[in-house]
Amino acid sequence: MSESRVRQNYWANLVAALASFIFAAVWYSAFLQAWLHGISRTMDELRATGVPEFVPYVVALVMAYVMATAISCVTQLSGSQTAVRGIRAGFLIWLGFVFTTFAIEYTYEIRPVLFAINVGFWLISIVAMGAIVGGWKKKTAAADRAAAGNRVQTAGR
Repeated sequence: MSESRVRQNYWANLVAALASFIFAAVWYSAFLQAWLHGISRTMDELRATGVPEFVPYVVALVMAYVMATAISCVTQLSGSQTAVRGIRAGFLIWLGFVFTTFAIEYTYEIRPVLFAINVGFWLISIVAMGAIVGGWKKKTAAADRAAAGNRVQTAGR
């Protein structure tokens, strides 16, 4: 049986998801009025939908975790796990899937401002998640044993 080439670091994925979630709050607060205009809604209309206010936040956080996990997989499967490789993987995922999908959708909908707001957010968010999951390497059992051996040798001197 072969060992998997992908080892998920659940803490890195969680931190990447939280970073995306927090950045979304900052980004969409800064662009709130333009975003509302782009979706042709008001905050009162959004509140009046009957959807509990916490639901979009829970969905956003869970989906950010899924994205961080996927970016981690792509990063590791494409070579050694580094922050630079994570950034590259994140950028290519954004370019190949997010940018292209949104470009098609928003061109048909004729919503250039909403397109710019959303693809800008996802570019920064996905690239940052790539940097986090790529740069945050989980210690392996062999590394833990080596570190423990070094501590024993140092203590014995």
